[in-house]
Amino acid sequence: MTQQASLLSVKGMSKSFGGLKALSDVGIEVARGDIYGLIGPNGAGKTTFFNVVTGLYTPDTGECRLDDQIYKPTAVHEVAKIGIARTFQNIRLFGDMTAHENVMVGRHVRTKAGILGAILRTKATRREEDEIDNIAHDLLEYVGIGKYANYTARNLSYGHQRRLEIARALATEPKLLALDEPAAGMNATEKVELRDLLEKIRGDGKTILLIEHDVKLMMGLCDQMTVLDYGKVIAQGLPQDVKSHPAVIEAYLGTSAV
Repeated sequence: MTQQASLLSVKGMSKSFGGLKALSDVGIEVARGDIYGLIGPNGAGKTTFFNVVTGLYTPDTGECRLDDQIYKPTAVHEVAKIGIARTFQNIRLFGDMTAHENVMVGRHVRTKAGILGAILRTKATRREEDEIDNIAHDLLEYVGIGKYANYTARNLSYGHQRRLEIARALATEPKLLALDEPAAGMNATEKVELRDLLEKIRGDGKTILLIEHDVKLMMGLCDQMTVLDYGKVIAQGLPQDVKSHPAVIEAYLGTSAV
């Protein structure tokens, strides 16, 4: 599955919070069409890396390229516009809005109608709204929760809320889909269904950057992996090679988790 061309290239990424060095010279190359995994013990810097790449944090040093174009990760909405969408470890949906409305909100970064068009209800604005409505419907069907379109987000099951987050992220038409622990809190059946969905998304040509504590799930999904420990890269490569790397085994205290 791994291809030669990198969609995302990160080099020399460092980030400190006061005296704490959360990331130190981290770099990854994510090939187009791959699922790329980021694993490591708690506090290893995985989420900090995600937050930098997706614009939630500004890096101290480092270079980010998407589609071979340098971008400055300084704001989440700007990063979304260039083609990186993400979910969060803690679900962040609009609880009082329907599933359909949540996905429509995700489409906002791709809309063209401005304030004037919305006020005047121009033909172009109405046409765009219809398009957004159809896209939201199709994406809910795509992730397998179409029949819950009119349910408020807070009334969906936990697993369906996770799927809704993915649908909302896909509404931005991302080049890179960044998922922060999408299997967290899921039962065994929901994890199998999530794996199938992620494989489907990859099969349809999307590139995925994935943080997940379920290493067994990651080993079966990922084309390439990076392991972080104390903010530094300790191993990179194919899952089977990473799994047997001495530094990885030591970082996980030699447990069967890897």
